[in-house]
Amino acid sequence: MSAIEVGRICVKTVGREAGYKCVIVEVIDKNFVLVTGPKEISGIKRRRSNVNHITATEDVIAIERGASDGDIEKALEAAGKMEEMKERVELTA
Repeated sequence: MSAIEVGRICVKTVGREAGYKCVIVEVIDKNFVLVTGPKEISGIKRRRSNVNHITATEDVIAIERGASDGDIEKALEAAGKMEEMKERVELTA
């Protein structure tokens, strides 16, 4: 099982979006991934993120590499993860 894979739900741990959940859309290289919330759901817009700034959860949704925010929203609804994505995670130091 790879922790960093397309469709993996993660939690941002660093920056102004810390504590918010996102979905990996594309693996850029061994250090960076493309993530999105989508912004309307969890508040994270599509952007490149360092893999050291996210923590992978055990949840995975079925999406294609480079999927649009609309496709991700449909996959989250189908998996029953919409409400879970809106919740902010309390990070401990």
